[in-house]
Amino acid sequence: MTLASDLSTARWAKSSYSDDGGQCVEPAMNLVQMHGIVPVRDSKDPQGPALVFPAGAFAAFVAAVKSGGFGEG
Repeated sequence: MTLASDLSTARWAKSSYSDDGGQCVEPAMNLVQMHGIVPVRDSKDPQGPALVFPAGAFAAFVAAVKSGGFGEG
C-alpha cells in the first residue's frame, strides 16, 4: 500500500472559515517533512477522496494565492 492511498497518519487542518459554510479545503501539513507531500480534502466531505500534491507545488500555489495571482474570486 502506498502512502497516497493510506492517509491514516494525516492531521487535517480545518480553516476557521469552514464553519461559515465556506468552500474550504483541509491540508495535512504533517506529511511534508517526512514524505514531501500535501494531501488536501474537501472540508464538507472529510470521508471523501483527497488530492495529494508534491510539497513544492502546493507551496507555489499558496504563494500565488497570497500574492493575488488568481485575481479576485
